[in-house]
Amino acid sequence: MTIQPQSPQSLSRIQQNWLAANERRLLNWLCHRMPSWITPDRLTATGMVGAIMIFAGYVASNIASSWLLLAIAGYAVQWFGDSMDGSLARYRHIERPSYGYFIDHSCDGLATLLILAGIGLSPFVTMDVALIALAGYLLLSIHAFLSARVLGELKLSYLSAGPTELRFMLIGMTIMMMALGTAPGLFGHWSGFDIFVGTVGSILIVLFIGQTLVTGRRLALAETERRI
Repeated sequence: MTIQPQSPQSLSRIQQNWLAANERRLLNWLCHRMPSWITPDRLTATGMVGAIMIFAGYVASNIASSWLLLAIAGYAVQWFGDSMDGSLARYRHIERPSYGYFIDHSCDGLATLLILAGIGLSPFVTMDVALIALAGYLLLSIHAFLSARVLGELKLSYLSAGPTELRFMLIGMTIMMMALGTAPGLFGHWSGFDIFVGTVGSILIVLFIGQTLVTGRRLALAETERRI
């Protein structure tokens, strides 16, 4: 087996999350009905607007928990923009592989920073815990981008979960924030929301370590076979 670095155009997208099939049908339905003035770049910008809404909603929840509704709406806007930009480009056959790959994933990184910084600045989760989750997400993103470079595979889901499932989890957590408030939890200084976000971040870090070992072994075997 010979493994060569791949260009963005030749990447194999691996997406095996629970909602992938239904989400793809919905995205195709939306692409077919999207007016011509909506472009992939405008959708990417829309996704960033959604991330800013999420950030603002969490920060403003220090004033009143009802501001969390803005964060929930932001998740819907962010999903729409982030999921539709590449889908629309492929549907219309106007892909710009290198540009799209670079801009899309750069915006993903910034959006993730805004979301988790907002969570950390809310009264429900400490910034220390939010940064653990941010580190886990970015580490797993680094693994995905490195794998794309050395394997030609862009893995978009882990443990049958992808970005859409994570959004649903965060929306559920946000609804619970509104329902339960900031009253002391059962874990002393750490609230139940801290435990949840910290656990998710820790799982992401463990996944990064495990996937790094698996990919490293795969590359070592491939290069051994190539020398024989």
